[in-house]
Amino acid sequence: MRVVLFTGKGGVGKTTLAAATAALLAGSGRSALVVSTDPAHSLGDALGTELGAEPTEVADRLWGAHIEARHLLDGAWGELQGHLRTMLAGAGVDELVADELTVLPGVEDLLALVEVQRFADSGAYDVVVVDCGPTAETLRLLTLPEALSGYVERLFPAHRRAVRGLVANLAGAKNDNGGWDRTVAALGAFAEQLAGLRALLADRTRTSIRLVLTPERVVAAETRRTLTALALHELRVDALLANRVMPGPPPSLRGPAARWLRERAAEQRAVLAELDQIGADVPVTTVRYTAAEPTGVEALRELARSIYHDTDPAGSPDDAPVRPLMEMRRTAGHGVSRDTEFELDVALPGAEDAPLDLARIGDDMVVGIGFSRRVVALPSVLRRCEATGARLEGAGSDARLVITFVPDPGTWMTS
Repeated sequence: MRVVLFTGKGGVGKTTLAAATAALLAGSGRSALVVSTDPAHSLGDALGTELGAEPTEVADRLWGAHIEARHLLDGAWGELQGHLRTMLAGAGVDELVADELTVLPGVEDLLALVEVQRFADSGAYDVVVVDCGPTAETLRLLTLPEALSGYVERLFPAHRRAVRGLVANLAGAKNDNGGWDRTVAALGAFAEQLAGLRALLADRTRTSIRLVLTPERVVAAETRRTLTALALHELRVDALLANRVMPGPPPSLRGPAARWLRERAAEQRAVLAELDQIGADVPVTTVRYTAAEPTGVEALRELARSIYHDTDPAGSPDDAPVRPLMEMRRTAGHGVSRDTEFELDVALPGAEDAPLDLARIGDDMVVGIGFSRRVVALPSVLRRCEATGARLEGAGSDARLVITFVPDPGTWMTS
């Protein structure tokens, strides 16, 4: 079972390429579902058929669907929201304030991911292809399960959920006819669901992301930043698809149109050469600019054949060793000596091209790359240290952030 997500800057053709990939998979004998999480649904237009919230059979072994997260709010989220109000009321929070506190930003994105997971776990499809929204929305979508897991754990830690009776007593909810137990059970189920979503997205043998772009400098710059942001969250990108690549005109062609075509083709080749420097681990595949817009299953399959040739459109599971996001090493001192120094090495491909922010919050380090943030738990020994400096080393796929730590006199161990 494979899950392949397509995203990219708005207007680069990600919907067409997602639909083409699913159509070719179905034509090769595998059952494929292509779903759209983009609020501006155009997947049905590409396939040439009306789609709804539940999968519609478009062709033999090919299904399509539009995920309408707004319609899921009253059902899946409404029940949990009610349980959260119970918890807040038990803690003495005013009812109106509790209503405001239980409005969770990004819950529609979360519900869209829950639907993707439901389809993937149903066993009805060999491959689920996801037509995601534009890049920034997709980054929020993919990083939401981990971020919310952190908030839920801080708000209501697992060890507190495990002792329901004690928590109910502390909240003064002894005689609520099991309401508090139901609240704790719902929160526990929510936490498990978040963990399952994160596991699905981070499973490199099952899930991969494809970034679609057009060979333009502005679009390529955003793509490089997106690669870095996804690497920060340890999410796998298996390909860059450079769409709408112009062919160069024949040498015999003359005139203004020929000059424009040559200049455009030369500019695209220069951008593609820069993208190739990102690293061999993320191959760049070019997609020709077709004279007619490919719509309908057969036209999409023809386009997909020109992209994938003899390779598997679903990609292959990534069984290569994965470099950890963080690696710690001692660079000075020994044991618990006060002249000890550590370096924390964070792998951030392409970080030299994106604004970088660092902040220490308790036992965590917040790493910001462009428009993406991740809260990273520090190794236990570094929690008793203070950061004294940071630098970027390497470039492209080898870029990494190196943070220096020395013992904090107030918390460091003594011999």
